[in-house]
Amino acid sequence: MALTVLTHPLAAHLLVRLRDKSTPPDQFRRTTSILTTLLVLEATRTIAYAETHVATPIKITSGQILSQALGAVPVLRAGLGMLDSVVQLFPDVAVGYIGLVRDETTAVASRYYRKLPDLKGRFTLCLDPMLATGGSATQAIEMIKAAGATNIVMVCVVAAPQGVAQLTHTHPDVQIVSAALDEGLDDRRFIVPGLGDFGDRLYGTE
Repeated sequence: MALTVLTHPLAAHLLVRLRDKSTPPDQFRRTTSILTTLLVLEATRTIAYAETHVATPIKITSGQILSQALGAVPVLRAGLGMLDSVVQLFPDVAVGYIGLVRDETTAVASRYYRKLPDLKGRFTLCLDPMLATGGSATQAIEMIKAAGATNIVMVCVVAAPQGVAQLTHTHPDVQIVSAALDEGLDDRRFIVPGLGDFGDRLYGTE
């Protein structure tokens, strides 16, 4: 299973705040931003770097600098809540957007928007906070690969075993980084215990 679950105590603390149904939208957004920072730091652990030398006020010393460009693709609309953290960490990131809407009866997602840069050679993050059935993630990764990306990490807040299994089956080369692996899905295919509809809670549209 190509899944990494954060074990940092701060990540666990932030996740509880997101799960809490009484957390208002403004706090939900701030908490999402902080947790995303932790997720992205883990997700980019294998990004390429190069050796360099720098002159400090004392002497010349060696160090490492990033040598691989980054791409980020949030899945609309919930994935937008994760984007700012990526831009703060990597200001030169190339950003694309994929819009998918889920049919509440079938849980099948259909695309309504796609705008992607050339992702060839870029270490690319697919941002979608909820990995439920894996259908949306699978479609998004297919489009990201079509844009040239070959080094892709799926970044989510919570994941269901069904979604992890689906994405691992369809895209075994894609690593998944999540703050939690939850119990599963209910009869509406919502993640249990989950945290509700992420987009609604993010934007106060419940």
